[in-house]
Amino acid sequence: MTLSKKLPLALTATRAILGPVVLLLAILWPDPIAFGLCLTIAFLSDIFDGIIARRLNIATEGLRRLDSIADSIFYIGAAGAAWILHPQAILDRIYPILILLALEILRYIIDYYKYRRETSYHMWSSKLWGIFLFIGFMSLLAFNDQGIFVTLFIYIGIVADIEGLAISLTLKKWTHDVPTIFHALRLRAAQRNEKNIGY
Repeated sequence: MTLSKKLPLALTATRAILGPVVLLLAILWPDPIAFGLCLTIAFLSDIFDGIIARRLNIATEGLRRLDSIADSIFYIGAAGAAWILHPQAILDRIYPILILLALEILRYIIDYYKYRRETSYHMWSSKLWGIFLFIGFMSLLAFNDQGIFVTLFIYIGIVADIEGLAISLTLKKWTHDVPTIFHALRLRAAQRNEKNIGY
C-alpha cells in the first residue's frame, strides 16, 4: 500500500489516539487551547479520512468499521474529560444522558446478536450528531460553556441512536453506509425481491 493510501487509516488512528489524550489532559493539564486543538484535529480527521478513502477507492468495509470505532474511542475520552472537569453539566442532564447510554448499549447488543459485529451505517443523522458532538464538547472543554450546545448534542444523539436501532431491526443482513431508515427500507425490499427472483 502506498503512503497516500495509508493516509485515511492514519487519520482514523489519530482520532482514536486523541481520545485517551483528551482524558489525560483533563487529569494532568486541563488547558482550553489544548482541548480545542485536539477536538479540531479529531473533527477534521473524521471528515477527511472518508473523503480521501473514497477518492483513492479504498473505502473498504474494514476501514469504515475502524472509523466508527475511532469515533467511539475519541468521544468516550471526551465524555470522561467532561465528567472530570464539569460534573455538574453531566448531572444537570443525567436523565437524557442515561437514555442515550441505554440506547447505545442496546444498539451494540442487538447488532452483535444479529450480525456478530458492530454496525457502520454512517447515517446522515449520525453525521449531524458528529457535528454537534464537536460543537458541544468544544463549548464545554475549550470555552467552559455548559449551555445549549451541550444539551443539543445529547438529544440529537438520542434521535440518531433510535434511527440506527430502527435500521438494524429493518435489515436482514449486515450492510454498511445506510444513510437513513428510508434507505434501509428500500434495501430490505430489494433484498426480498432478489430472494423471490431466486425462487
